Amino acid sequence: MSGKRSYWQTIKLVFSSKNITTIAITTSMITLCDAGWRPFWSLYLKDVLGASVWAISFLSMLGQSERLLFQLPGGVIADRFGRRKIIVYGTALRIFTPMLYLWATDWVTMIPALLLNGVTSIYMPAFNAIIADSLPEDERGAGYGAFRMITSTPRIFSPIIGGYLFDRMGPAEGFRLFMFLSIFINAVVTYARYRIITETLFDEEEMKGRAKKRLPIKEQVVETMTLGKNVWVMVLVAVLSAFGARMVFSLVPIYAQEVIGLSYTQLGLVTTIGGIITSALSMPGGMISDRVGRKPIISLSRFLTPLSMFGTTLAGNFPQYLLAQATNSLSEAFGGGGRMGNAGGPAWQALVADLVPKEKRATVMGTIGTITGVVAAPASLAGSWLWNNLGPIWPFRVSAITGLIAVALFMVGVEEPSRKKEKLLRP
Repeated sequence: MSGKRSYWQTIKLVFSSKNITTIAITTSMITLCDAGWRPFWSLYLKDVLGASVWAISFLSMLGQSERLLFQLPGGVIADRFGRRKIIVYGTALRIFTPMLYLWATDWVTMIPALLLNGVTSIYMPAFNAIIADSLPEDERGAGYGAFRMITSTPRIFSPIIGGYLFDRMGPAEGFRLFMFLSIFINAVVTYARYRIITETLFDEEEMKGRAKKRLPIKEQVVETMTLGKNVWVMVLVAVLSAFGARMVFSLVPIYAQEVIGLSYTQLGLVTTIGGIITSALSMPGGMISDRVGRKPIISLSRFLTPLSMFGTTLAGNFPQYLLAQATNSLSEAFGGGGRMGNAGGPAWQALVADLVPKEKRATVMGTIGTITGVVAAPASLAGSWLWNNLGPIWPFRVSAITGLIAVALFMVGVEEPSRKKEKLLRP
């Protein structure tokens, strides 16, 4: 039975899928570049472009909301026309985003780049759906975990290298270097995904037949809204978690530098250690969720993020800050989404796939992303208001309380479906 597969047997099974292997490797290439500059994004805005805490929070709100607003239309398109095309087109748009970043001379001119970056996220529901489509039901947790393990590996060394370069070259030149590298990598990734990824929803002949039978888009969206109670509770949990996480997302590096006194290199080292934790534990976390269930793992991981927020406010030096952020990395590894506030993680994505039929997965995942983006949009501004009016620790405290409410709601309101019958059918 698949439940008795060893760690390496499970990895071999998961990466026997050409789609998952391609997506994992190409995503790792993107992460290799992004992890070198994203930990210092808020500091770049503050130190180079002269943005205030409010302006940084506004840009964070705009960027994250835009990314999620496009996920519902992206999910609808992926379920109507297939996963592959939207992944390729969305990836191609990523080539132009760093060009706009390079063009920006102040925080206001950074807005077009954030808007385009939001449009590129249109392929994310198809991305998650094609992974679920390519995995057997009783291996989804391990599959998402293996994917997270591979894609987190660049975070082991890119942040510390990026921090060193930002300290050595200065944030302006360090940022430019990574933008040019990003243009090249995104072009290579686009070509690789175009050549290798295959459709999983239906084949080309079936696609022609389905074209005549598709529901109008309005009816497709309305039909998707008739989600079961479990999915709607997960939507609410995702909204609360994202609201709390986004209060502090752009403020964490500023807090670490201004309140605790860390350097770029120290911030990079913290992110590197977090990458080691996430990469090492994502696969075991996904495998455990396949064996003991998704709900216990998700509950644990979503409890760890608020704990990390409280820990950050208590940190007064580098080791204490490192411990707080390592706790957050455990949350990301086990499937809770972590401080980034993603409605994601191996166990979470596997549970959504368990609850939703194949032909609706991308739309449902896009719906969760879009609703989360709309409702949680003001969170960054709320965080900046708390920072400016009550003090730097208050966004973290409110974030932690919101996260605890979310995990309590998940534990009470979500019932995990039984997977015993499906397991018995697996060889």
